[in-house]
Amino acid sequence: MEGAGRRGRIAIGVGSMTEQVAETLRGPRARITGAVYLVFFLTAILGAVLTPGTPNDMLAHEPLFRLGFAVSLISLALYVALAALFYNLFRAVNRNLALLAAFFSLMGCAVQAFGSVFQLAPLVVLGDQYKSVFSAQQLQSLAQMFVDLSAQAGHVGIVFFGVFDIVIGYLIFKSAFLPRTLGALMVIAGVAWLAFLSPELANLLLTPIEVIGIVAEAALMLWLLVRGVNVQRWKEQAGA
Repeated sequence: MEGAGRRGRIAIGVGSMTEQVAETLRGPRARITGAVYLVFFLTAILGAVLTPGTPNDMLAHEPLFRLGFAVSLISLALYVALAALFYNLFRAVNRNLALLAAFFSLMGCAVQAFGSVFQLAPLVVLGDQYKSVFSAQQLQSLAQMFVDLSAQAGHVGIVFFGVFDIVIGYLIFKSAFLPRTLGALMVIAGVAWLAFLSPELANLLLTPIEVIGIVAEAALMLWLLVRGVNVQRWKEQAGA
């Protein structure tokens, strides 16, 4: 009888732990989202710092370029994970809009991943195998063309991320578990990123656009990481 009772208590304990894990997975996971957001920020900044800007610099510092390229790909993968986490967080507000936000985020990631192929192309073009076919000036022009194409793909990706920010900002504003100020900041940042629909305008306003975008996303990231969300209100809104 004692053994049966012990097994019963163990079964109850295991069942309780299983329910707790399931509840955690169903919950908002705000601090996990904030942590992934933070690592994304760090890897994105590190990748940008390590990646040389011109074809000649890429060739001269190829190991550094490849390291920066790898770090940038990691940051892109983290943003894919972030899209899923944001969907889980904001499905409580509006499942369809949360799904739409995830779609735009994933589209931006896909475009930038495609553009990263052009980023590698200058190393191939400037390699020894093409020096006997093209002149040095032609090779430099081809390499620069691929760099420019990579930049254009990046601009298109930023536009998708701008729409993502606008939808997320609206969802925050309509939520009962995050401050509306964060939503307003995200909407403003999203509208600012849409300036990349016109690269000339975006280059003219690049510094204020980047400042607005970084402030808005950093504020949201820090809030999720430090404060999290009001779990009770999240559950009430999810239930409604």
